[in-house]
Amino acid sequence: MALSCGGKCMKIFLVVVNSLFMLLGLGLLIPGILMLVDVDVINDQILPLLQQLSFGALNVGDLAKGLSVTLIVFGAFVLIVSMFGCCGAFCQQRLCLVVYAAFVLIFFLAKLVVVILWFVWNDKIQTWMKTELLSQLHNNYKNNDLTSHEISSAWNYMFMSLSCCGVNAVTGTTNDFDSSVWIASAGSKNIPTFCCTGVTASNYATHSDSTCTDGVTANFYTKGCYDATYDLLSSYSTAFIAILVIILLVELVAFIGSIVIIKQGGEDGKSLSGAAKIV
Repeated sequence: MALSCGGKCMKIFLVVVNSLFMLLGLGLLIPGILMLVDVDVINDQILPLLQQLSFGALNVGDLAKGLSVTLIVFGAFVLIVSMFGCCGAFCQQRLCLVVYAAFVLIFFLAKLVVVILWFVWNDKIQTWMKTELLSQLHNNYKNNDLTSHEISSAWNYMFMSLSCCGVNAVTGTTNDFDSSVWIASAGSKNIPTFCCTGVTASNYATHSDSTCTDGVTANFYTKGCYDATYDLLSSYSTAFIAILVIILLVELVAFIGSIVIIKQGGEDGKSLSGAAKIV
């Protein structure tokens, strides 16, 4: 039988939405390819530190470095699935719509699982992150420069780029660096030079401010790097949640729409429009 008014609306909806998702797929695929070509997009100075952070079998540094491959794979997948949905709705092809509906349902359930796990594990992830950062600072922060030690250099670049110091907030001479390997060779310093405001990669060797490094009374970053990182990620959380909710609603409507077109288009044959003509 022919599509009803609701079926026709769903057809238009699926064509429009999947055309947009095809553009989204290209929007992920192209940057992924560009990142794969330009390896400098991933900050090589901070990467060694990220590679020391592991969560189970996952390595944060390797995940960051593999971001380009992830974008390429995910972008290609979104592009292909969207083509199934667009072609299936426009041409009323049963096979395309069935495949599309199956993938959309899987995506929908997977996102729900991720959201649930995020709320369940959020506190655990935060605790793990702070514990891992403290462990790396205590055991692997050894030099107050950018050349002698890879992990130390990564920390120092982080201090400058995020305007932070240590892992927890620095309030005085007693701080996270007291338990680090570096403190034994720090002399009169209580925090590294890179925790001082105004320090850059070009002037750190000549910068001198005892009120910052020795007395820790002025001109230093008070915010810990854990809070700086968390605040940076949190600044995007509202937009991320809004986008996720919209995507979930679109996927739900898309799944319902594909089922409606399949049901109203007829039960036999690959082409639903052809089945309608036979009836």
